[in-house]
Amino acid sequence: MKATLRTDGGARGNPGPAGIGVLLVDENGREIAAGGRFVGTATNNVAEYMALITGLEAARAAGVTDLTVCCDSELVVKQMRGEYRVRNEALKPLFARACDVSRGFDSVRFVHVRRAENQVADRLANQAMDARHDVGYGLGECDEPPSTLF
Repeated sequence: MKATLRTDGGARGNPGPAGIGVLLVDENGREIAAGGRFVGTATNNVAEYMALITGLEAARAAGVTDLTVCCDSELVVKQMRGEYRVRNEALKPLFARACDVSRGFDSVRFVHVRRAENQVADRLANQAMDARHDVGYGLGECDEPPSTLF
């Protein structure tokens, strides 16, 4: 199955209270997952990676084989494409986890989009930050509890 994943992570303060947003739609535009999570205190870049990992896990659990990932974090997209090295020590294990999960698909393509093209994921991340708990549906569970991943 082909699908598109839109992810966003944000932090109010850097670091500060952080949330992630994930929107997964199939090739016909049907929503598979649309949710957000409050992730505690994190930097914006850590939240962006947490959103990516959560979205990749949701896509894998839904049986997606060919995935296009749209993200407004140029850093994350270029690191996942291998265009930038990961220098930040806090991002290295998240990058490794994202790469590992990405290998579970037949194909994965990472696309940088403008913030305006990522409004749903951004809204979900903000809703989770405002509520300080999960919102939406379809995110499932990662293989490991978030506290051990992030």
